[in-house]
Amino acid sequence: MTVLKEFDIPFVGLKTGKHDFLYTIEPKFFAHFGFTDFQTVKLNAKVTLDKKPSFLEFHFAIEGLGQLQCDVSMEWYDQKISTAYDFVVKFGSGQETDSDEIVLLPEGSYQINIAQYLYECIVLSLPYKRIHPGVEDGSLKNEILEKLSALEPKEEKLNGEQDPRWNKLKDLL
Repeated sequence: MTVLKEFDIPFVGLKTGKHDFLYTIEPKFFAHFGFTDFQTVKLNAKVTLDKKPSFLEFHFAIEGLGQLQCDVSMEWYDQKISTAYDFVVKFGSGQETDSDEIVLLPEGSYQINIAQYLYECIVLSLPYKRIHPGVEDGSLKNEILEKLSALEPKEEKLNGEQDPRWNKLKDLL
């Protein structure tokens, strides 16, 4: 838990208004959550807390690079990460439910740990399908791509003629 202690924000002693916090997020942060998709990662997170008399507003702005493995070629590549997230912290007895944008803390709380919210924001901003830029533009050459290309189904050409089965289907229209 000591790794995530730096993400504790004690809001009780802060004056009403905006407060900025800067964090550098590196692999040890993700290791705490068991997330191993990054080979290397360096992200800068700017957290803005706008303290109001009865609630807190948070804004995350996260940017940086993470090295991910391509789903097709298995090569590592640098993925640019740029994301933002807003949520509100309210205080209550626990009868209300949490939502994505509203977090409920018990009355009398004096700090919040934002590590989980940062983690979720970053992981959800990653592309669902991770493709090396060299695969998309054709500049990447490796053994896996050559084998995939060789195993790709080939289109059969009928000397410029259309398959007669399609002609029968057209007659039905």
